[in-house]
Amino acid sequence: MSAELDCDVLVVGAGVVGCAIARELSRHRLRCTLVEARADVGSATSKANTALLHTGFDAKPGSLEARLVRRGYELLSEHAPRVGIPWERVGALLVAWSDEQLTQFPAIIERAHANGYTAIQELSVGELYRREPRLGIGARGALLVPDEGIICPFTTPLAFASDAVSWGCRLLLDAPVTGLERAGDHWVAQLPGGRLRASWLINAAGLRSDELDRLAGHDRFTVTPRRGELIVYDKLAGGHVSHIILAVPTSTSKGVLVAPTVFGNVMVGPTAVDIEDKDDTGSTHEGLEYVLAETAKIVPGLADYEVTAVYVGLRAATEHSDYQLTVDAANGYACAGGIRSTGLSASLAIAEYVREGLAGAGLTLEQRQGLQPVSMPNLGERFCRPYTDGERIAADPAYGEIVCFCERVTLGEIRDALRAPVPARDADGLRRRTRAQMGRCQGFYCNARVTALLDELGAKL
Repeated sequence: MSAELDCDVLVVGAGVVGCAIARELSRHRLRCTLVEARADVGSATSKANTALLHTGFDAKPGSLEARLVRRGYELLSEHAPRVGIPWERVGALLVAWSDEQLTQFPAIIERAHANGYTAIQELSVGELYRREPRLGIGARGALLVPDEGIICPFTTPLAFASDAVSWGCRLLLDAPVTGLERAGDHWVAQLPGGRLRASWLINAAGLRSDELDRLAGHDRFTVTPRRGELIVYDKLAGGHVSHIILAVPTSTSKGVLVAPTVFGNVMVGPTAVDIEDKDDTGSTHEGLEYVLAETAKIVPGLADYEVTAVYVGLRAATEHSDYQLTVDAANGYACAGGIRSTGLSASLAIAEYVREGLAGAGLTLEQRQGLQPVSMPNLGERFCRPYTDGERIAADPAYGEIVCFCERVTLGEIRDALRAPVPARDADGLRRRTRAQMGRCQGFYCNARVTALLDELGAKL
């Protein structure tokens, strides 16, 4: 590696996949830089997914996605509780609402077995309603997938980025790559602040991964954003389902699901509509009406509860049915493109795959010793929160001073989020680190205080 270059490896895109790759590479003696076009990590597709930790039971057998989701589940389910990423193994019920859907169960079970997942089992109608008594009438049966889980989509990429930064990775935000060229044996990336030179370029640019791939001299796939609209119900509706309720998939969609969240809410959705604009995250009347209509069939009682939030995620769908993961050794380039909604579950395995590809391509990887992951504040409703921790409050009263009453977020948590290895820079970043303004009033009560704290505490850093 040339000492004259700015870094050995440049990772473009700080979504959950890019952050996982940066974390994996930062475990080795490399000069790693992670750049993100937006103002924060995990602030695009990664923050607006269905927040499920998938086993990969329903992936296409033999695909790279199936392999990496299965491996990613193993890695993340072990890593999450160790560092404070909230996740719960609640299990999923794939429900048939017609005799035709019921006939698809044998093929779904066969696919799960082909993917190495054998815990799937068929339930009778009586057992289904015993487990989920608030389901709508008319269900014909279900498949139980006991290991499916729910996870925090905000903490996961933030935890990966925090480790990477703590282990020496340089993080550049508000830094879109506007130009790219191959100069001899290295890359030159044009950023708003100037040029950055690297021996290796890793493309984890999500919705823009096809554009970066073309800048790197390829034309292998095109990202067509797939819009998913979701609705979050108030926490008072939290007891309506205890499992993830899945639909029998069609050739174009996995259908609308109903699931508890780690924050105590109930989430329903998503839609699946291909659009052209990669920045169009607005909800639509048609999409929300569709989600509400499907929800009324699946869990009709949810209609009696208030909606806390509506959000839209854009998935990086391509013309290919599988991930677009390649390593070009001759040009020092790796691409992690076409990573759809399973990217959260597969993230650590994708990072492992990229690292193995780079090693096989000749990159020297000397693992650093004694690295410890950053401990994250656990935002899960079922976990100990600071406002309930008497010992913590006695040691520091700031953890007993509640700022956001809907979500029980304390002054101490907001202060910590502004001092973290990857600190919050604005109200949106603070929301994803603490849950402040995520609750029933959506910041109506606490916005002024939160804004003042951002100005006051941020100025002292």
